[in-house]
Amino acid sequence: MSALAEDGRSPSMAEGGLLAVDGLELRVRVSARRRRFALTVEPDAGLTLHTPEGRPVSDGEDFVRAHRSWLVGKIGLREATRPLNPAKRLTEGEVFRYLGRTYRLALVADQPTRKSVRLSAGRLAMSEETAADPERGREALVDWYCRAGQKWAAGRLQPWAARMVVAEPALDVRDLGTRWGSFRSDGERPGTGLMSLGWPLFQLPMHLVDYVIAHELAHVRVSGHRTDFWRLLGQALPEYQERKNELDELGRRMWMGEIA
Repeated sequence: MSALAEDGRSPSMAEGGLLAVDGLELRVRVSARRRRFALTVEPDAGLTLHTPEGRPVSDGEDFVRAHRSWLVGKIGLREATRPLNPAKRLTEGEVFRYLGRTYRLALVADQPTRKSVRLSAGRLAMSEETAADPERGREALVDWYCRAGQKWAAGRLQPWAARMVVAEPALDVRDLGTRWGSFRSDGERPGTGLMSLGWPLFQLPMHLVDYVIAHELAHVRVSGHRTDFWRLLGQALPEYQERKNELDELGRRMWMGEIA
């Protein structure tokens, strides 16, 4: 139960404060423009109560209690789907994935090529000097995924574009944050543009990389995710929903660049 102010009324909720209600803890966000309460379950399963300015704590508690079942359900869903991305160590034998296969890191005294990381004899070779600097080592690995992914995906683009009867866009592989891919249309030439693929994508099995490529190619013809977008994707890849579900589950376990 909330404490009462000196005048007997429940005090108003404060911006940035915490509200504990029946075992749930919520961060409070106050807005003078807001007229109603609202609840948000954040990506990390944290809870936020959005409240109009001047509303008493007791009103907020009543609102949370009235929606407790919804909150508990959403928390469970967030926990089940939250990223489990592991951090990696730049040590001998650390495991990295490429197109669904695992490769162990091999630290070598020097690199015979100018590239900081290379795939050799079934292992990812990195110089000891590069591995000694976590930031430099991370950049070297990301650069390798970008180069290897660009080369592999370039050979997949044309067959998928032909199957979907769309123009083959330009391609780059880079850091897209948490996105697997994106497509940016060329405003001057409709039907063309740039497809970008995130480097972590290339840790996944080939059939899931193909799914993302087909997904982004569908955007060459259809922007957004309207019904006609999914229809076009389904014509080229009837099992797209199964692949999407597999990507959602497996993708949250991939390395996203954090070095322990």
